[in-house]
Amino acid sequence: MTTVPQSRSRTPGRSAAAPARAGWEVVIGLETHAQLSTASKIFSGASTAFGARPNTQASVIDLALPGVLPVLNLGAVERAIRFGLAVGATIAPRSIFARKNYFYPDLPKGYQISQYEIPVVQGGAVTCMVEGEGFAPYAKTVRLTRAHLEEDAGKSLHEDFAGMSGIDLNRAGTPLLEIVTEPDIQVPDIERAAAEAVAYARALHALVTWLGICDGNMQEGSFRCDANVSVRRIGGALGTRCEIKNLNSFRFMQQAIVHEANRQIDLIETGGTVVQETRLYDPERDETRAMRSKEDAMDYRYFPDPDLLPLEISPQWVERVRAQLPELPAALRERLERDCALSAYDSALLTGSRATADYFLVALQAAGGGPAAAKSLANWINGELAAALNAAERTIADSPVSPVQLAGLLARIADGTINQKTAREVFTALWEGAAADADTVIEARGLRQISDTGALAAIVDAVLAANPKSVEEFRAGKDKAFNALVGQVMKQSRGKANPQQVNDLLRAKLAG
Repeated sequence: MTTVPQSRSRTPGRSAAAPARAGWEVVIGLETHAQLSTASKIFSGASTAFGARPNTQASVIDLALPGVLPVLNLGAVERAIRFGLAVGATIAPRSIFARKNYFYPDLPKGYQISQYEIPVVQGGAVTCMVEGEGFAPYAKTVRLTRAHLEEDAGKSLHEDFAGMSGIDLNRAGTPLLEIVTEPDIQVPDIERAAAEAVAYARALHALVTWLGICDGNMQEGSFRCDANVSVRRIGGALGTRCEIKNLNSFRFMQQAIVHEANRQIDLIETGGTVVQETRLYDPERDETRAMRSKEDAMDYRYFPDPDLLPLEISPQWVERVRAQLPELPAALRERLERDCALSAYDSALLTGSRATADYFLVALQAAGGGPAAAKSLANWINGELAAALNAAERTIADSPVSPVQLAGLLARIADGTINQKTAREVFTALWEGAAADADTVIEARGLRQISDTGALAAIVDAVLAANPKSVEEFRAGKDKAFNALVGQVMKQSRGKANPQQVNDLLRAKLAG
């Protein structure tokens, strides 16, 4: 491994939100390390729990001390099979572990046990929904090259060591599934290319957590993405790629790709040459900087690990794992679109995570099912509830408003007890824990909607009498005047008037 001097590169005066660069295409392939959710490491019985004191969870096997032998973790293999089945990949009946040789302080053995020639998962694809400014949402399918099992390295610690680095080997031997894509993101628009990469990463994150094979905690390093970015003239040969390493948030991934693509284009346009290298992204400076030269496979001197037999997976084993799979996001999306008449966009949002899907399904069952209830729930879950959760920095699994409570609230909108505006007040009360259900809030606060025609007619008459100018303007063809009158009726009724009845009564009286 050749270390190159750290250099920073930033395009003066160019923002992260730079426009498309005419004549250029961005090509991206992604490599993701998903830490598998086993209690012990891939080749030893040492714990994988996060947060232990440094070097208290590194066994003699993880360190490959003389006389010890690795033993493959069955749970890690089954999680790999589960992933392969979920993405429609081929599960290799026979795969091989290899030693990947490189020398780094946090790699105690001087090699990493990985898979090279024959990975356990081959092929497959992940479909995601891409959305952003300036274009309508669309589906994108990214093909997978492979997913292979390997062990993690340790971690270098650079803080609290004056002029030195510390080494924590607790992560050494932690089971990883490295998921590699084809360079299927090829877009002549930098922002769109970054949006596709982030959409894929989000979909993959949702899938591995949905399957229960990874907890997806990016802050703890359980889900780490590397982006291989290159640029080329449209229609030209593929350019030289640079790998942006260890992107631990979707926002940083987007920013890093935008910057790196602009950096490469600027370099080429000014007569420079892109060098194949590994780069790090600095979010504070919004720039990438060189970390080391990028190795090719030959530099790692792969060879079969002599201490591990080939991994053989029988068809019966695969079928046992298949029988235990939950309903997958793609299948659930199809069911929601077919049985609940939801749009592809709503279905994609509702299946964005296992927790969101579970919340929706419980609420739908409590609401009695049906397309009308499904659409109303989708609107509220993706709208009011999502906004409240984001503002409070909470997950839907930790929502103060339960799915049964939300279903009860929407039932009162559907039967005319309250209107949409009042429903927001009830939702807030439920969020704050003021009552156990919507009915209690409605009765305690006197929020029932006024639907009595006589009572509403009296309010409408009073508003028309008090606003002759608005009446005159409406009859002169000014539609805004009608909205002003509706607003006055709603104000007089303290927001409790049935909006549809108010509209009908006003139009009838103004036409008379």
